[in-house]
Amino acid sequence: MNDNEPTDYRVRREDVIPNLPVPATPRAHVCVLASLNYPDISAADAALVRRFTRVTLATLVELGASYELWDTTEALEDPSGAAGFDGLLLLGGGDIDGSCYGVSTRHPASYGIDARADRDAFAVISAAEAADRPIFGICRGSQLLNVARGGTIVPDIVDYALHHGAPGEPEFVDEPIDIIAGTRLSSIMQTPRVTGRSGHHQAVDRIGTGLVVAAQALDGITEAVEDPDRFYLGVQWHPEDDDGPEADRLRLFGAFVSAAEQSRPGAVAATRE
Repeated sequence: MNDNEPTDYRVRREDVIPNLPVPATPRAHVCVLASLNYPDISAADAALVRRFTRVTLATLVELGASYELWDTTEALEDPSGAAGFDGLLLLGGGDIDGSCYGVSTRHPASYGIDARADRDAFAVISAAEAADRPIFGICRGSQLLNVARGGTIVPDIVDYALHHGAPGEPEFVDEPIDIIAGTRLSSIMQTPRVTGRSGHHQAVDRIGTGLVVAAQALDGITEAVEDPDRFYLGVQWHPEDDDGPEADRLRLFGAFVSAAEQSRPGAVAATRE
């Protein structure tokens, strides 16, 4: 490493807040759970966290929602407070500690492990679910939703070409993803196949209790899970990558914000998104 190369890659909160006015009368108020930093984060991953989080928050604002950003870099003071929001959105980050789904030996390819951050995330999910709030997870967020329901994770995808770049190549790839007909995700995306921005070496393995597969990669890897009975949806790809299709991002985020709006006290019940 060059002596002049910076080694502090920490993502600051001010790095991810978009320069947009939050709606004075928002459609919904959303809790956004992020891991802005995690152990051994690289400069490249820190840059992705900055960009993806900023795009996420900007998209919520553009859709008429307000947000509060909860960062699990440090322990959360009151995870149960997630019940007071209209919806919960979980973003990407490091791998989930294997002990959370019954694996005692750490896989050599794992990175960014922070068991305390995992426990905080599960407590937040539990609070939001108990309050019957819509929950939307992206990448790590989708995996957290599966493990929260007792599911497991593929520790490392051996044949990874569909899911992330090779060493020395760009990490993210454009991945064809098939949406399962009849799912909530299908009703949102309105197409049998999307092109997702993917950079993941893990994925959902055994599906958690009450969940179904909502999308698959061409090799059969699970790319989305959902609860058919409520808005509890996780996608493995990154719709918040602004190098990907904007229309797909707006469909997903728009459906989530609409569900959060309907969960507000006094909201009139709407048909399923």
